[in-house]
Amino acid sequence: MTLDDILGSLFPDGHEIRKDKGVLLGWATPRCGEKMLVVGVADLTALGVDEAIRLSGHLLASIGRDSGPILVLVDSDSQRMSKRDELLGLNEFLAHLAKVLIHADMSGRPTIGLLYGHSAAGALLATGLATRVLIGLPGAYPAVMDLPSMAKVTKLSMEALEEKAKSTPVFAPGLSNLVQMGAVHMTWSNDVSLADQLKVLLADLPAARDQRDALGKARGGRLKAADIAERVRDLALQAL
Repeated sequence: MTLDDILGSLFPDGHEIRKDKGVLLGWATPRCGEKMLVVGVADLTALGVDEAIRLSGHLLASIGRDSGPILVLVDSDSQRMSKRDELLGLNEFLAHLAKVLIHADMSGRPTIGLLYGHSAAGALLATGLATRVLIGLPGAYPAVMDLPSMAKVTKLSMEALEEKAKSTPVFAPGLSNLVQMGAVHMTWSNDVSLADQLKVLLADLPAARDQRDALGKARGGRLKAADIAERVRDLALQAL
């Protein structure tokens, strides 16, 4: 599905979402009736300091002034690999964007990520993975880190990583692996109205506490994260 197809299916009554240099900004009213802020990255745009600060500014201007959920549409490259962006502190800009999304969610503006194309590395962490729930559309292809990059970081051979990826979703890119790890809450169908699926999600949105570790355990993709997180919480409470 193209972006226009997705927006038309999500918001059949129309929308006010504009695309400017790969950044999506605007509003729409889903079938639940409550106005929704819409932001995002489109056209496989790399997420650099310029895109991150525009998105952050738009979100901050809306927090406290408006109400309703926030939808983050994602079809990006990774973070922008340029000397200029790195010298300007790209890591801080991406962290700021992620924190703004988390702040919005904690301030009563539930955030939903919709991954409809590609995304990777810092761009995925600062957008879709910073929302309360991340939804995937068929054909989306996320990767927290591709295998060649992982090989450089871990010093493991590509052959070893490819073998691990067959049985361990943590080592494998792709939508199905992120679903198994709990990072992607669910995958929607292209054969059903996206507006109807969004309405169901909004009516049954999980509680604000991040449930990715529990989903990962239940789906067999991350068996230890939930137990470790629970143990850390117990120790922290005992120390109070």
